[in-house]
Amino acid sequence: MYRGVIFDLDGVLADTEGFYNRRREEYLAVIGFHWPGSTDFTGLNETAMWETIVPEDGELRQELLMGYRAYRRFHPTPFRELANPQMVPLFRTLKARGLKLGVASSSDEEIIDQLLETMEVEDLVDFRISGRACRAYKPDPEIYLRALEALGLSAGEAMAVEDSPAGILSARRAGLTVLALRPQGGAPLDQSQADRVIDQLSDVLTLL
Repeated sequence: MYRGVIFDLDGVLADTEGFYNRRREEYLAVIGFHWPGSTDFTGLNETAMWETIVPEDGELRQELLMGYRAYRRFHPTPFRELANPQMVPLFRTLKARGLKLGVASSSDEEIIDQLLETMEVEDLVDFRISGRACRAYKPDPEIYLRALEALGLSAGEAMAVEDSPAGILSARRAGLTVLALRPQGGAPLDQSQADRVIDQLSDVLTLL
């Protein structure tokens, strides 16, 4: 019997990846940095993304990262537009059923808080954790193991809702049942390691 559900953020609770890619492209264009590769980094954490863009020059990489974080503050994520419309009713239903809710995302803690506060569901979430608070990012299982501990759940009592291969593997390694939300847009993702692929967020209710 499941007693809790832990959600990824980007691509699950909010369709943010397309916006992030566009914002990153705009930033690189503004500073005149020409990146010849793809700017679609769906599922990658911030560290891996900037290591891909600037693989050899650590000093330049750090400068670009700090500049992007500043740029990001002046171009905030429009969560009201991007949030999954099923998130709020799903959270309310799950809490009404007595389940514990968690958010485990590679995004910064402030990004997680912005989404929850914007959608006015912060009081429904029992625990949230950013990958930056962990020693290793997904696909390492640490983020899910820490969420389970904080929620007082065993792996067999919790379900994870993910979308990216790294997130799916992270939750599997932690022993959770993993649902993969089919991509709503952007790059196709390999979700074959999930226990079940769902078409919409509300399908969580039918699988509890």
